[in-house]
Amino acid sequence: MIADPFSQILRLARAETLVTGGFTAGGPWAIRFPVPKTIKFFAVVKGGCWVILDGGAPIRFETGDVGLLSAPRAFVLASDPDVSPVDAMTLFSGVGRTTAQLGDGGDFAHIGGHVLLDPASGRLLADVLPPWIHVHGNLPAAVTFRWLLDRLVEERASDLPGAELASTQLAQLLFIQILRAHLAGRRGEGSGWLRALSDPRIAPALRLMHKDPARAWHLEDLAAACAMSRTTFAERFRTVAGVAPLAYLTQWRMRLAEQALRAGKSVASIARSIGYTSESAFSNAFKRETGKSPKSYRDCNARNRSFAELGGSDETRILSDGQVFET
Repeated sequence: MIADPFSQILRLARAETLVTGGFTAGGPWAIRFPVPKTIKFFAVVKGGCWVILDGGAPIRFETGDVGLLSAPRAFVLASDPDVSPVDAMTLFSGVGRTTAQLGDGGDFAHIGGHVLLDPASGRLLADVLPPWIHVHGNLPAAVTFRWLLDRLVEERASDLPGAELASTQLAQLLFIQILRAHLAGRRGEGSGWLRALSDPRIAPALRLMHKDPARAWHLEDLAAACAMSRTTFAERFRTVAGVAPLAYLTQWRMRLAEQALRAGKSVASIARSIGYTSESAFSNAFKRETGKSPKSYRDCNARNRSFAELGGSDETRILSDGQVFET
C-alpha cells in the first residue's frame, strides 16, 4: 500500500475539526469575534460579507468562500466595514447557544468551527500553517467545497440518527480540502514539510521514508526513487523541505518516538521500531533532537497527564459562536 505522509501527519497531530455554530443576518450588521484560542475556520453559505482581521484591510467574502485563521487575531464579520460591530460574546451568550440571527436573517448565512490539535504533537501542524488562509469559492475545488458546506448545513438542521458524527466527518473533510487548496495555490513558496508533501518531484522519497521509517535509508536510494542524481535530489529536497533528506527522516522518527513515549512504550521497543540498533543510539539521537532524554520526556508527560486528571490544568470554557476552547 502506498504511504500517505499527509494523512500520517494529520493523525499524529490528532487534528479534529468541529462545527460549533453559525448565524444568519439581514440588513446592516457586524459582529466582532475575540482572539481564538484554537485554529478557527468559517464559511459563507449564503450572501457575502467583509472580513476585517485586526490590523488588516477588509477582505471580501462571497458565497462558498472559506477562511482559516491560525494566528491569535480578533476579527470582524460585517455587511459593511463601516457598521459598528456587536460583541460575539454577548450575541452568543446563553448556555448551549451556538446560533444567532441578526435582522431578518434573509441576506446572509455563516457556519463556523475550529480545529483541535494534540497539545504536544499538534505543533507539527500548527507551526507550518500560515496565519491566514482564504479559499475562494470560484476555484476549481469550489464544487467540492459547496457540496461539503451544503451537507454540513443539512446535517446540522436535521435530527437524523448520526447527524452529530456526520457533521464532524464533513468538517474534517472540509479542513483537508482547505489545506489542499492552499497547497495548490502556493506551490513554489516557502519551505517545510507542508510544501514538501505537495512537491511531486520529491514525493516518492517522502512516501518511502514514511512507509518504512525504520529502514536505513541512503541518499542514493531516495534519489533513485525520484529519478534524480544525489546532488540534484539533495538540493531540491533541502530547498523544498527546509532540511536535508536524512535530517527529515530523523525528525519524523523522533515525532513517532514522542508519540510512543506518551503512550508509555518502552525505550527499547521504540528504538527498534524506528531503526536504531541500541537504546543508547536512540537516546542520544532523541536528546540531540528534543533536548531531553526519552525517559525524561516520558516522565514529564506522565506528570502532566496526572495533573490534568486531577483537574489542575486547562479549563474548558465557551467562547464566541459556541466554540469550546482549551485555555
